[in-house]
Amino acid sequence: MIKRWIWLWMPLMFLATQANAAFEIEITGGTDSARPVAVVPFQWTGGGQMPQDLAEVISSDFRNSGMFRPLDRNRLPQQVASANELDANLWRSHQVEAVLVGSIEPAGGDQYRISFELADVLGQNGAQLLESRSATVPAAQLRQYAHRIADIAFEKLTGIRGAFLTRIAYVNVQHGAEFPYRLMIADYDGFNDQLLLRSREPLMSPAWSPDGRKLAYVSFENKKAEIVVQDIYSQQRQVVSSQKGINGAPQWSPDGSKLALVLSRDGQPEVYVLNLSSKQLTRVTNNRSIDTEPSWAADGKSIYFVSERGGRPQVYQADLSSGDTRRVTFQGDTNLGPRITFDGTSMVLVNRTQGQYRIARQELDGGQLQVLTETQLDESPSPAPNSTMIIYSTTYQGRQVLSLVSMDGRFKARLPARQGDVRAPAWSPYLN
Repeated sequence: MIKRWIWLWMPLMFLATQANAAFEIEITGGTDSARPVAVVPFQWTGGGQMPQDLAEVISSDFRNSGMFRPLDRNRLPQQVASANELDANLWRSHQVEAVLVGSIEPAGGDQYRISFELADVLGQNGAQLLESRSATVPAAQLRQYAHRIADIAFEKLTGIRGAFLTRIAYVNVQHGAEFPYRLMIADYDGFNDQLLLRSREPLMSPAWSPDGRKLAYVSFENKKAEIVVQDIYSQQRQVVSSQKGINGAPQWSPDGSKLALVLSRDGQPEVYVLNLSSKQLTRVTNNRSIDTEPSWAADGKSIYFVSERGGRPQVYQADLSSGDTRRVTFQGDTNLGPRITFDGTSMVLVNRTQGQYRIARQELDGGQLQVLTETQLDESPSPAPNSTMIIYSTTYQGRQVLSLVSMDGRFKARLPARQGDVRAPAWSPYLN
């Protein structure tokens, strides 16, 4: 992991939203045990073609969550637009437990009126309404509103907040291009991809601020390692760390006021905390071995990091008040890249056992480490803000691609890019 700090990049421009998805999600396992639901195509009352297939976006969100298995459109027993028209017996015969229906109509001025209802069809007294909402939405935001509908329905059915309106940051490498290394952001499903930076040299370590407005990353733009914070909307950039030697692995504190980072100002890579307001540096580790890859605890009171102080890289936890440090991983030859889930209950990481690098999960209350993946050369795990899914980088057919795995390891999906390799994913926090 340390060798990645020699990557270089040069930021150039910010490009507008793209019409197509940067990648497509290919489900590779885990749908058989998912809960059966249905999303009926929304009724369109305007002329010409419907401006956005909302039902398709919602169905994809349900499928990508790993928790639901939407019924194929060609098997839907009814095509209706309101819950009171649902025949619960018909839907139960298809083993469906909940149905989402809706309509879309022109509202003038490039606006559309969207209504939707979610109904439980398992009860003996017919379809029971679970949710009903309407909104007027600009044409440019129709896809985003479909994600919003999916978020609402997901939470209603699971009790867990949906994460379909979140984004991911990642590095796209297009070999042979003049500027092959590109720092990108996109919707969680690959749509609305935006180019933030492009470079002749590699990019690395994007990390989201807690409010979702900024990215911290490492830059060699000035012929030395520097950590830069950039507002993704205004494009304003600020160098926040330019110490001698390594400036690497930035990670935001939960309140957004500090960065954990790795510096080698005294020779050996160590973990520090930088107060972004006062610019004060606080040293967290002090050891003759390499200490790297910091990750904040959810309460901001301690930092997890990787150290070789025990002989091989393992994860340790340092209390920021007392300075006490303890080892927290013991299974496997090596454990790397820890990231704490947003709910503060678990840690996701890269586990190396018998030469195989896999994504794993370990509960922070002393639970056993569980290996979740079976892909090749897995790295850079990043949990979703609702702590149900992990995005990570892996190797598939000789290319670096992104993949998804559920927190229990049951659901798996692959996200091959349209072009080039993809690495270093970072899942955003909630954006609203």
